[in-house]
Amino acid sequence: MAISNFETTIGLEVHIELKTNSKAMSPSPVEYGAAPNQNTNVIDWGYPGVLPQANRGAIEAGMMAALALHADITPDLHWDRKNYFYPDNPKAYQITQQFEPIAKDGWLEIEVDGQKKRVGITEMHVEEDAGKNTHGTNGYSYVDLNRQGTPLIEIVGAPDLTSPDEAYAYLEALKETIQFTGISDVKMEEGSMRVDANISIRPIGSKQYGTKVELKNLNSFNYVRKGLLFEEQRQAKAYLAGETLKQQTRRYDETTGETILMRVKETADDYRYFPEPDLAPIHIDQPWINTVAQKLPEDAKTRRQRYVEELGLDTYDAEVLTQTLAMANFFDATVAEGANPKRASNYLMGDVNAFLNANHQDLEDTKLIPKHLADMIKLIDEDVISTKMAKQVFKAITDGQEPVQYVEDHNLKQLSDPAILLPMIEEVLDNNEQSVQDFLGGKERATKALIGPIMKATRGNANPNVVNDLLHQALEARR
Repeated sequence: MAISNFETTIGLEVHIELKTNSKAMSPSPVEYGAAPNQNTNVIDWGYPGVLPQANRGAIEAGMMAALALHADITPDLHWDRKNYFYPDNPKAYQITQQFEPIAKDGWLEIEVDGQKKRVGITEMHVEEDAGKNTHGTNGYSYVDLNRQGTPLIEIVGAPDLTSPDEAYAYLEALKETIQFTGISDVKMEEGSMRVDANISIRPIGSKQYGTKVELKNLNSFNYVRKGLLFEEQRQAKAYLAGETLKQQTRRYDETTGETILMRVKETADDYRYFPEPDLAPIHIDQPWINTVAQKLPEDAKTRRQRYVEELGLDTYDAEVLTQTLAMANFFDATVAEGANPKRASNYLMGDVNAFLNANHQDLEDTKLIPKHLADMIKLIDEDVISTKMAKQVFKAITDGQEPVQYVEDHNLKQLSDPAILLPMIEEVLDNNEQSVQDFLGGKERATKALIGPIMKATRGNANPNVVNDLLHQALEARR
């Protein structure tokens, strides 16, 4: 059904898990995939009398996000308690920044169908996460508090989005921006990026927003788009049928492609916010902001421009290399070690990506290092090894081996010395008179029958380009 008579308003709330060593308010380690309840302590368990201590690294990560998103950092902020009871939240409250968020009034640029648009960011909060509650099929529920207290930044987008496609583009741009600050892996599959969407529709020309519906449990960008598309249609049907929409929370069902009512939406009063009594206020001065700003890595857009304009890569290569911060950093480090940029790009997009996919690994989890890749590329460019030999060397460097030493130990150097190659070539010509006569008679293809025996005589180590030149010289000398 078309919704041409309505206009859509969408605002996204995105929670980003910060990549700190310890939790937001406790010294417990932050580690994805640890055994249940392994990374916990008495603060995470909510024992009476224990006191939290704010993680400076989480505050600085929030500042980096604010700087990357062009937001104004709040100079004086304090913590607040958001009260609610749920089994995976043993304290029965969450420490957040309801009244003095770490930053306000940011923006992010998106592009849809060639049209650029600036989307506002209302505010950002640093806060702690709740644990994980799992409902088993055996009638029991299980609580894992490893995630309890993990530092988050909540990014509240302004209601500037007008379509599901814009929402998708916003999430892609936000993920890239945050990833290139280095403060988070932003992996939805691991829960380090989570999205709630607010959507309403109203008749075109109406000055009053429609009734807002929140969509939760959206675990992929595509499901965000699909959920919003369905909700547009559902709300339009309700309006046209004369129904009164209520503010509510719904979830997206991937199986049916529909949204399902979860509950009538709570109000802020339900959470009974009040200032956190166990944590002191924090003052953020300009020198601190300047120090954090110096730690910000180069953003993806700037890198793409540099790769094209300074390194001579094409736009496609630049876009592929900046899909992740790890890949871009690895490429930069490889070039810094002296590798040819284009060959380094080709290897990262080709052999390296194939290796990562085959082994289901992230680049930072492998034994491959930029210097080894750069040294291997230099061996190719200097004609020490052929691209065929490089396949064997590449396998070695993915296992952490040093390429120059590996080539030496396995006798993989290309043979390029004419003094050694010419006698071998002459011997092959003496034993293949028919091919020689065919060449002299004008059949250039005859050289293919001669190159094989030469390569065999050198055990495949001869430099093909040198062999080709010397072979033609030897043949011409027999005219």
